[in-house]
Amino acid sequence: MGKEIRVFKRKLYDKLVNWKITDNGRTAVLIEGARRVGKSTLVEKFAKNEYESYILIDFSKASKEVFSLFEDISDLNYLFLRLKLIYNVQLFDRKSVIIFDEVQMNPLARQAIKHLVADGRYDYIETGSLISIKKNIKNILLPSEEKKLHLYPLDYEEFRWALGDNTTFPLLREVFKNKTSLGQAVNRKMMRDLRLYMLVGGMPQAVSAYIESNDLAIVDNIKRTIIQLYSDDFLKVDPTGQISALFNAIPAQLNSNSSRYQIGSIIGNNFSDNTISGYISEMQQSMTVNLAYHVDDPSSGMSLTKNLRKYKMFIGDTGLFVTLAFKDKEFTENIIYQKLLTDKLGANLGYCYENLIAQMLKAAGNDLYYHTFPDGNGHNYEVDFLITRKDKVCPIEVKSSGYKRHTSMDEFCRKYPERIDERYLFYTKDLKKEKQITYLPVFLAPFV
Repeated sequence: MGKEIRVFKRKLYDKLVNWKITDNGRTAVLIEGARRVGKSTLVEKFAKNEYESYILIDFSKASKEVFSLFEDISDLNYLFLRLKLIYNVQLFDRKSVIIFDEVQMNPLARQAIKHLVADGRYDYIETGSLISIKKNIKNILLPSEEKKLHLYPLDYEEFRWALGDNTTFPLLREVFKNKTSLGQAVNRKMMRDLRLYMLVGGMPQAVSAYIESNDLAIVDNIKRTIIQLYSDDFLKVDPTGQISALFNAIPAQLNSNSSRYQIGSIIGNNFSDNTISGYISEMQQSMTVNLAYHVDDPSSGMSLTKNLRKYKMFIGDTGLFVTLAFKDKEFTENIIYQKLLTDKLGANLGYCYENLIAQMLKAAGNDLYYHTFPDGNGHNYEVDFLITRKDKVCPIEVKSSGYKRHTSMDEFCRKYPERIDERYLFYTKDLKKEKQITYLPVFLAPFV
């Protein structure tokens, strides 16, 4: 008997409940996410709790007989009869759900969603990774009856829930709302808790391993396995290995402090714009990375002037980022673990916090943008992140310590004074407000 899978509380569960109630069978739901973020575990928990019965068809291991059922769906009564017999499950009208797990492996099943939804007897949930692989969808009609939801790695609040902590986030929400100081002692404890999240990350396997073993070496080994899985997936899309090279180079690119991801320095310049665009699209669709686009004219409509050729790339999970940054070294030599745990993370490793902030902003529903402009001396000012609030822009700078200099933000606000709302600087010290800038400890990023 296999080891029981630990099931974590996820925010997406409530969205699934809302979909079930409001759509009432009029749509299917497709949950997209990177490999190993917990899609299958979440939907099976949902099916067990919210329906009288369910069938889970895992297309990564389904039989040829199951695959063949979707080659001809003209007789749905026959299709359902065969599924009930194969999986030995009784289905009940409007009280059962059929799950298509790893649906990208059977494009005909995805295409069938249109007719299955129209039939109306059951609900349908799909899960998919690397759903954009062109060979899997180019010859099928994508169903318009498909509602998409995204599942990311456990965010910081979900991570605290996994550790049995249900009190921290309500406290932090009040702290942010009222802009009150926590005091240095409490702030240090909160930062220690956050650094643990940076090391473990939000991949359910890694979190489970930490809870069970309290051993970061075991956790690191699991994260290396996941990174290798991603590399293998990328090789299926691009056998030349260029996408894998772009993924593996993300920490080094951030560490270089360049104003954009320098693709040429990784794979050379003998590639067309279309090829590069295809690579980046596959990486984005895999949901293993987060992209922050340069916005040429920062305003509330930033998507209108984002530069598709100028961007920074971040790993979608902070724990995977830490492992990837030092993947060439054995765990016992991995200085970043020691430095993070003891709060000795120097400025030269501050890109870890930048990747973390990118993940937190994305998990909170923000698109990621940044802005650079000349300083008049042959260099650039750079605002790390920009988010919109109503018809204004909030500039964000990220520091890896208690460092408080913010020249780029100041110059940005002088250049666009009428466009500015709140100004945030994330660092490791306690919350404080000085003049027009709010200094926030990094763990408050989910609330901006």
